[in-house]
Amino acid sequence: MAIVPSPLDPALLRRMQQWRHDLHAHPETAFSEFRTADLVARELERAGAVVHRGLGKTGVVGTFARGDGPVIGLRADMDALDMQELGEPAHRSSIAGKMHGCGHDGHTAMLLGAAHHLAADPGWRGTLHLIFQPAEEHAGGGLAMVRDGLFDRYDCQAVFALHNSPNLPFGTVSTRVGTVMANCDTYEITVTGKGCHAAQPEHGVDPIVAAAQVVIAMQTIVSRNVKPTDALALSLTQIHAGDTWNVVPNSVMLRGSCRSLTAATRQLAERRLREVCAGVALSSGAAIDVQVFRGYPACINTQDEVQLAVRAAARVVGQAQVDAACTPRMGSEDFAYMLEQRPGAYVFLGAARPGQENPPVHNPYYDFNDDILPLGAHYWIELVKEAMPA
Repeated sequence: MAIVPSPLDPALLRRMQQWRHDLHAHPETAFSEFRTADLVARELERAGAVVHRGLGKTGVVGTFARGDGPVIGLRADMDALDMQELGEPAHRSSIAGKMHGCGHDGHTAMLLGAAHHLAADPGWRGTLHLIFQPAEEHAGGGLAMVRDGLFDRYDCQAVFALHNSPNLPFGTVSTRVGTVMANCDTYEITVTGKGCHAAQPEHGVDPIVAAAQVVIAMQTIVSRNVKPTDALALSLTQIHAGDTWNVVPNSVMLRGSCRSLTAATRQLAERRLREVCAGVALSSGAAIDVQVFRGYPACINTQDEVQLAVRAAARVVGQAQVDAACTPRMGSEDFAYMLEQRPGAYVFLGAARPGQENPPVHNPYYDFNDDILPLGAHYWIELVKEAMPA
């Protein structure tokens, strides 16, 4: 079965692309999505939705109520990234240091397009909440919406989200039951020694040597403390120390990221990180302080909702194009906070341009593939009809 032709009106598809390009040219980052929220609210109102603004600071929810029936939520993220765009599409970012480097401009346009189509489609019944979330990138906009009463106001029975994936073949859909995205934590390790002249190291306690021992010892946490069948990514991403050539500094700062798929591995990684640092401190004479900051929890899909999503996706791209048991990803997603409150499913939509270079998300040359706009909107339409039949 090939990809099914889109049911969306060609004029609506053109508008979706215009929204996407407009959002891309005017990127807004965490909790500053005011212009974006204005566009979303305006289009939802034009589609006939009841609109609530300001949930989770800059979030928007549009509601279509059509008699008794299921109550579900569809979520799209709206925020951009703090990074400089290096590509040169005609719609490139007009704001220095900010760009839609993850495709949230496309996610927003797809859900808005689905909203306009569903408003006139008689093939569903119930209450549909369209959730446009701010601040997915690191700032926890999903948690902000939950804490601001998202599910108190809109008591969804299930929630769903979609993300484009330029590393998957065009028109494929991937998901799985259980953990689909990882826990994400960060850490900061301060190694404090005793500064001295570089020519007289015996008068000091060298924090650089101690920090180097920490870096090397950290590698054994993944290779020797975690079962090979479990997944852990413990990455050191920053080292800060020293100001000149001939002075051993007083301290070193190490920072990094820890990604895990289970609570047990998450706890093991933190415990062993602290133990490694304590051991190096004892042997080196340096003082080592470890701070671990818990970030997004794992994104855990539920079985019934995954099956529903798979059936809907198959009606759009064909059963052969749907992977219902994909490998979990070590990236993270704050849709996890919504999945902690309600059952749901998170899916990936393949967006690779055939025969072309496909920069990954969070790359300065990335640009959302407009060719998947009709596929994403069609998926949302079929999901609603599957979950909320008339």
